[in-house]
Amino acid sequence: MGAPPVPPTAAERAASPRTDAACRAFAARAAAQGVTREGPRHRDHVLPLTEPLAGLLGRAPGTLVTVRLPRPDAAPAVRTWGGEAEILRAVHRVLPSAPECLAAGDGYLVHSHVDGRVPGADDGPPPGAVAALFAAIVQVRGPALPPLPPHWPRNHTDSQGFVRTLARLADRQVRHPDWRAYGGLFTALGVPEDALTRFADRVPALTRRPYGLLHGDLGPGQLVVTADGLCCTGWELAGYGDPLYDLAVHLVRTGHRGQAREAVVRAWAEAVHRVRPAAVAGLGKDLPHHLALVHAQALYADVVGAVRALERSFGPAALARATATVGDALRAATEPLCLGRVPGEREIERILFRRGASRPGRRPRSIGWVPDRRVPEHPEFPHRAVADALFLEGAAPAERVFKGAAHLTTVLRVPGTGFPVVVRREVTVVPRRERSFLSEHAVLAAIERSGVPVAAPRVLALGTSHATDPAHRYRADRFAVHTYEGARDLGRRPDHPVHGLRPHEADCLVDQLAALTGVDHAGLDPLGGRPGFHGWLCEQLVALVEGLPRESRQTARFLGLPDAPRLREILARHRVTDRAPALLHGDLNPWNLVRRDDGPALTLIDWEMALVGDPLYELVRHMHLTPTRPEIRDRMFCRWEARLPERFTRNWREDWRVYRWIELVRSAYVDLDRLVTGSSLDAPNVRRAVASYGMTLAAATASLGLSGRWGALPRLGPA
Repeated sequence: MGAPPVPPTAAERAASPRTDAACRAFAARAAAQGVTREGPRHRDHVLPLTEPLAGLLGRAPGTLVTVRLPRPDAAPAVRTWGGEAEILRAVHRVLPSAPECLAAGDGYLVHSHVDGRVPGADDGPPPGAVAALFAAIVQVRGPALPPLPPHWPRNHTDSQGFVRTLARLADRQVRHPDWRAYGGLFTALGVPEDALTRFADRVPALTRRPYGLLHGDLGPGQLVVTADGLCCTGWELAGYGDPLYDLAVHLVRTGHRGQAREAVVRAWAEAVHRVRPAAVAGLGKDLPHHLALVHAQALYADVVGAVRALERSFGPAALARATATVGDALRAATEPLCLGRVPGEREIERILFRRGASRPGRRPRSIGWVPDRRVPEHPEFPHRAVADALFLEGAAPAERVFKGAAHLTTVLRVPGTGFPVVVRREVTVVPRRERSFLSEHAVLAAIERSGVPVAAPRVLALGTSHATDPAHRYRADRFAVHTYEGARDLGRRPDHPVHGLRPHEADCLVDQLAALTGVDHAGLDPLGGRPGFHGWLCEQLVALVEGLPRESRQTARFLGLPDAPRLREILARHRVTDRAPALLHGDLNPWNLVRRDDGPALTLIDWEMALVGDPLYELVRHMHLTPTRPEIRDRMFCRWEARLPERFTRNWREDWRVYRWIELVRSAYVDLDRLVTGSSLDAPNVRRAVASYGMTLAAATASLGLSGRWGALPRLGPA
């Protein structure tokens, strides 16, 4: 007798046009009958097979099957293999309790039905049963599974390589596909574009563990209690790697905490140790890194899922749910992704409100606003254009949203307006350690009125935005609208001199600083022309140190930085010449300078730190904040001295080093506070500053004549 015929596989069945047509009709019928179970990526429909499909699938008529239909709004997820049908064909051979894929086609899957009860939150299976299921899964080795992708670690005990691979896969498969649509939202929430790749680079060496089959998504909804025990469904995210990853996913999906988590971990270790002892090596040390990976990946899916739900149903209750979901995801991912300070509930609510109000299908100008009468209606940008800009703001693509240390800026092209604009909002979650003395809109208006050749934005509007629907009683959100001073091609990111100024740019900046001396600043700060700017500046620095939070002051003392009274004594040792005052930008770091290919070589933006004071301080502070080669420094000083009248420059050669010393000391405190509190770490200028903090601290303590402990920097950052 010959061998019995081999039944056709799901792929072979689906390849038949007749079977595919019958399955599509069956799937349509299933969809019409309602959902049996709804998961994050599929809707499952259970119903009996009918003729002739039962015969085509090799089953008896009336057999219950599960039809899985993909959710159109499902967030992307990390996938090792192409699809669930391919995975189940391999898994069902070695784990008979897993569903069998009977047919698969474009937009549907037909599985054998797993008859049992899906446990709820209050009647979940005992840890031992879950651990036994893990032990069965982890025994499945690579030869029984589909071929792995070429980017998979070649050494199948490389736990560090596995975590790094999944983090980079999450960046490509989860973050990247939705970044253009949702990247602006993530930027507003303080999540930088490269957060996952930087996470991958930080993964330390881990204990080597033998790879095994991973379910990849073993949450409560995937478990089924049957007459024969516990089994699992939903294998589309299955993979092959470090067994600790499956445990971490389960702990996060189920939300186990405290003793419940400890019981699951202990049961897992005992069950897995009996079948693969090497798979539990380094459990206590390495599990936190896998938990971090799961939280880091989940942030993107959770935020996108919450926003899509908000776009479908926008109202106070939906906004509250989305705010809670996004807040939880951000808090869980803050430490893994080094996000710094998490936006508070009100800040998240405002960001999500703007996004929901700008969703497709909404009426333009549906976001109401109240103008600030200090800025009258601009003839080139009337109030209706402001309303249009606010509507477009919430859904701006990633490349047009920029987050600095103090402001969120969105670049827009408003229909009917011949030039691009920016909407600026203050980042309220960031504590402002350095005071702002003048109103930015008043400073920019004074520059425009003066007619001096200073390339700066123009103020078009100022106000507060809110919902027009009386049911949406959300707090007012202040904003300003300026002209955009970057490249005319909005697809290009603004170009900043982050590595220092070119010679012609240095000349351009000095010429604009000289022109600023022609702005009448009396109306901006009537007391700004008083003598003693250096003494006032020192007192501002002492006040900054006094106002730091307790943990920042304690860390400063540990590192050798003086407290406020001692700092005042040290600063009082120096004097500088009183020079004629002028309007100063106050914060000429590279990201506040925009390179232009039309008009002046540089435009000066972000004037919120403007003040009236010594022009020499402005130039020295710029050189402190921007990498400046000695030849560029000398060029700028020479041109500055030649362009400005003598009343602004006298004795500058004796005094400039005093200002440089003050800025070194200021940076030592400000950057330390950012490291301790996690404030503004997503802003590029802050990230660069804190990355070199050891050198900053060494230079500051040396200039103060103190012996710092910069060689023993503790691990800094938010808890």
